[in-house]
Amino acid sequence: QVELVESGGGLVQVGDSLTLSCTASGRTLSSNTMGWFRQAPGKEREFVAAINWSGSNIYYADSLKGRFTISRDNGGVYLRMIHLKPEDTAVYYCNEEFPTGWGAEWGQGTQVTVSS
Repeated sequence: QVELVESGGGLVQVGDSLTLSCTASGRTLSSNTMGWFRQAPGKEREFVAAINWSGSNIYYADSLKGRFTISRDNGGVYLRMIHLKPEDTAVYYCNEEFPTGWGAEWGQGTQVTVSS
């Protein structure tokens, strides 16, 4: 599993937008399905969105449909978030899916804090 590096988080206000990026350290992304997850303080890590290599299959957590958009290119996978809410505050992680499931290694993530 290659090292994945997340970036783009920050402190924003309610209603603001952010775009997160995930790149593979030192190389282009694999052709595996890529996904975004998040972990809020005191909560389990949860699935946010996933996209396959071609972008023909995209999945979102039901509660996030319409506000979050996942995309990818050879350089990375991205998560565009609009109309951010305080409950979106979390550390956001990307990962890649192997035949055995999501990768066991997690990066540092990128912190998103939505202030009201």
